[in-house]
Amino acid sequence: MTDRLLALLGDADGGLELVRRICELCVTELAVSGAGLSVMTGASADGTQILVHSTGEAGKHLEDLQLTVGEGPSVDAYVSGEAVLVPDLDAEQDRWPAYAPGATGLGVAAVFSFPLQVGAARLGVLDLYRTTSGPLSAPRLSGALTLAEAGTVALLDDTDAAQGARLLGQGELHSVVHQATGIVTVHLDVSLQEALIRIRAYAYAHQLSLNEVGGRIVRRELVLETGE
Repeated sequence: MTDRLLALLGDADGGLELVRRICELCVTELAVSGAGLSVMTGASADGTQILVHSTGEAGKHLEDLQLTVGEGPSVDAYVSGEAVLVPDLDAEQDRWPAYAPGATGLGVAAVFSFPLQVGAARLGVLDLYRTTSGPLSAPRLSGALTLAEAGTVALLDDTDAAQGARLLGQGELHSVVHQATGIVTVHLDVSLQEALIRIRAYAYAHQLSLNEVGGRIVRRELVLETGE
């Protein structure tokens, strides 16, 4: 399977086109329902996670959910530097008490997250999900690892910086959250981390997506006060 995947990737240009091809191949070749690749440039608490590409809306909602609640498989994969393989998400309610119910509510039954890293340097995460439970077969797990390596190459090939700076600028999700975090930081005179925590708390309390709350703050439709 590895040779086949590399052959299918062979004519893709670098950067965003390569990321898109990787995600598409995850779906067509690995029998998963969707895939997404995120750039992460720091600890999850800092909010430095942006979805570069997803094959569908469910993947975007999953990444938004993880950033909102601050937990989930991609967070664990990035922090640990190891793949997080969850064939039955219903069995992980205690592990991720906020993420797991939200993900199953989106129709997701299994998730598989792979860190994109070179040595100790972690650049992001490749996330796969399925609407049916069950593990990845050995050949498909090998294929996922191959595509994760290709995802790492896509980030390292970024000509602006080896941390995915150009891809961050092309991200489909969460850039507005970073803008909102800066606004809250100045308005409340708090750290970036505390500002993001406040935005997360508001989104969770009002059952809104983090992206929606961020957009409202940027458009000046919402102003967070000290007590929120």
